[in-house]
Amino acid sequence: MAGPIENYAIIGDLQTVALVGGNGSIDWLCLPRFDSGACFAALLGGHDNGNWRIAPASAPSDEACTRRAYQGDTLVLESVWETPSGTVKVIDFMPQRDRAPDVIRIVEGVSGSVPVTSELRLRFDYGHVVPWMRRSEGHRVAIAGPDSVWLRSEPLVHMYGKDFATCADFTVAQGERIALTLTWHPSHERRPRAIDPYEALRQSVRDWETWSAQCCYDGPWRDAVLRSLITLKALTYAPSGGIVAAATTSLPEEIRGVRNWDYRFCWLRDATLTLNVLVATGYLKEAYRWRDWLLRAVAGDPADLQIMYGIAGERRLPEQELGWLEGYEASLPVRVGNAAATQLQLDVYGEVLDSLYLARTRGMRDEPHAWAVQRSLMDFLESAWRRPDEGLWEVRGDRQHFVHSKVMAWVAADRAVRTLEARPQLSGDVAAWRAMRDEVHREVCRKGFDKERNTFTQYYGSRELDAATLLIPQVGFLPVTDHRVIGTVDAVRTELDHGGFVRRYTLEDSSVDGLPGSEGAFLACSFWLADALHRTGRRDEARALFERLLVLRNDVGLLAEEWDPVEQRQLGNFPQAFSHIGLVNTALTLAGKEGARHRSWTSD
Repeated sequence: MAGPIENYAIIGDLQTVALVGGNGSIDWLCLPRFDSGACFAALLGGHDNGNWRIAPASAPSDEACTRRAYQGDTLVLESVWETPSGTVKVIDFMPQRDRAPDVIRIVEGVSGSVPVTSELRLRFDYGHVVPWMRRSEGHRVAIAGPDSVWLRSEPLVHMYGKDFATCADFTVAQGERIALTLTWHPSHERRPRAIDPYEALRQSVRDWETWSAQCCYDGPWRDAVLRSLITLKALTYAPSGGIVAAATTSLPEEIRGVRNWDYRFCWLRDATLTLNVLVATGYLKEAYRWRDWLLRAVAGDPADLQIMYGIAGERRLPEQELGWLEGYEASLPVRVGNAAATQLQLDVYGEVLDSLYLARTRGMRDEPHAWAVQRSLMDFLESAWRRPDEGLWEVRGDRQHFVHSKVMAWVAADRAVRTLEARPQLSGDVAAWRAMRDEVHREVCRKGFDKERNTFTQYYGSRELDAATLLIPQVGFLPVTDHRVIGTVDAVRTELDHGGFVRRYTLEDSSVDGLPGSEGAFLACSFWLADALHRTGRRDEARALFERLLVLRNDVGLLAEEWDPVEQRQLGNFPQAFSHIGLVNTALTLAGKEGARHRSWTSD
């Protein structure tokens, strides 16, 4: 059985990520990409659905190691067990990929002499397919259909089969090291060249330390900020520059609930905040690659703009249920793909134009076709903004006139107008866009604001609230001193409170949500509240909330999507990019000039 969500750490090679439990078991790994079928799917089922555990022979399968941590500012994980006979360390990492993905696990004796057991259960296609395992050239190779995995070890390690698992028992004494390497490749191709695990470790540490040293944030909470940036880097698909929302699918927003979605894709809603934190912390190369991914993904008919795309920009993300998996703690269904990709969410037009405007104002060079794309989006949005949509949260009920969607339509028009005012040589109907901007603003203030309660609502005519309205001052729709902004912050803080944090929206109106059950406090929204409190002058309260949010991180600094304040545990897909983006963005907001270390924003 999988452990609590917060018990997991991650390792990755910038094309996929593995989740490593505190008990030494890798319970989730998709190969060769984030969105490929999992060869370890115990996270969503049981051990028979695939996992790889290395731990002292005396350690029960559900017992966590004594302590663990990442090695400095890297993604190299070190787990330490202290046993009666000695202390042993397992070093887990995935070197940045050359040709094939490798998972390397080095067992190192720290003191005494410790018997160790390795149990490997490979199950391709999300735990559905048991591969054929055979010996070849002194190693083990598993093959099923298109997938092939090699397991290499030190010559003295004896491997044997047991209950459809590949096992090994060995002893490590102080100063000894034993490496086991798992390598995937297409079954129809020749096996890749064997990697030197110890040189790969040295190179991985250098790679991550070099990358981390580029961080120009020097303010408070730097360790938390840098760990979040490392996590965002780990969630980046290096060949395209796309950043997935999370490394997993179907981790529930409510235990034994149905709100279980596949987050291994790239959302346009993340675009502006992601770009902001990358540029502000010194990662211009990543910012350029994310901007370029964005431009490629949205190219085409603006009427067909999607809210999310595949990691290389794929548009078709069909949703299906995997009936053979019992779900994380019996939370069903288990889904792969995401039907929300076909929803109409008008806010994404604002997200795209806002992110490209931000890139331009931060000194990033324009791509020649970038303005043509933006102008095309605006031409469509001039009439489309009046439609109801599914809104930011991908509700599966009826379409509504969501306030956040209209605000982001205003953002799109505002950024287009600002661009033409700054660069009059560009073509565009600035008069029409100004008129649209003014009309959207009037309509939102008239139809989306509850005068009686002094707050913006979730959608026109509703009394429900939505935490997305906390972004109104951040995007510039109204100044922070406006009574409507302050009233909205106060209303959200009070009515969407969940154990001192913030829900996304009220769940009483099930006709909007379209789903049964409940969910936890949404961490990104809680960071937004800290931002809003700071912007409206309540800086001590903002700082206190932010520091309470930092406490929710697990022992290696990672956050899921949500927090259950009753059961005191993390919920939702993990680790969640949106949560870590929120952490960095709020740290930057609260730190202000404290965190600034100026540098020139030049392209490389």
